[in-house]
Amino acid sequence: MITGIAHVNLTVPPGTLEQAAEFYGNTLGFTRVAVPVLQKDSLAWFDITPKGQQIHISSNSPVPNEPTASRHPCFKLESPEKLNELRERIWAHFESGREGKPMAADKPGDVDSGAKGVEYPTRFFARDFAGNRLEFSL
Repeated sequence: MITGIAHVNLTVPPGTLEQAAEFYGNTLGFTRVAVPVLQKDSLAWFDITPKGQQIHISSNSPVPNEPTASRHPCFKLESPEKLNELRERIWAHFESGREGKPMAADKPGDVDSGAKGVEYPTRFFARDFAGNRLEFSL
């Protein structure tokens, strides 16, 4: 039986793993971990939970990202306060222009950019610097 997600792999353009480290490591607060030695120049792995769930960032995809694709992981946060905190942090990085800044982000206080309906919990969306869509939810 499946007990959870081990990892989600997202793609970024070749040569942008340091931008991934800025966004996933510094802005989202994930912990960068070692990758297999033979893949150190094409992958970056980040722990997202103490139980070993990870995001893998691959920069060796032969097909570039489509910036409007709907594929995405959804990251669950522990409280409305933490969700709002992260939304503020992502928005600040988006506005800063720093390396690895998100391509898009839902502005704090505005309606989220996802589908609407009572079925959806409190959430927001962003696109990392390479166009990967990310959902953050309770």
